[in-house]
Amino acid sequence: MIKFKQKGNFDKTKKFFERIGQGDHLKGLEYYGEAGVSALQEATPKRTGKTAASWSYSINRKKTGLEIVWNNSNINNGVNIALIIQYGHGTSSGYYVEGVDYINPALKPLFDLMGKKVWEEVTRDAKHR
Repeated sequence: MIKFKQKGNFDKTKKFFERIGQGDHLKGLEYYGEAGVSALQEATPKRTGKTAASWSYSINRKKTGLEIVWNNSNINNGVNIALIIQYGHGTSSGYYVEGVDYINPALKPLFDLMGKKVWEEVTRDAKHR
């Protein structure tokens, strides 16, 4: 049997995200949004360059906080080209084109940095007590 015990609460983490939601940290989120677009543009396989040039981001307010969403607007016949490059697709002649995982490796360093910065911010108050 495995048991887990937890002591304390997430008050500091909630407080951090509340401060972000007040707009002061929107600039920080915009930095990450733009950095993500750059990373995705660089990592996207390029035949014509249209898919790489079609990345954008939005910052959305949700009930539980904020989210960054990266979008790609290169749609052909109702199909998002960025996604079929990522996950693969069948062709009209019956072949399958295997996907190339380029989105996850492009964004992982950014997610790691975001996690590090959030952790530093959340633990900052504890260090100054």
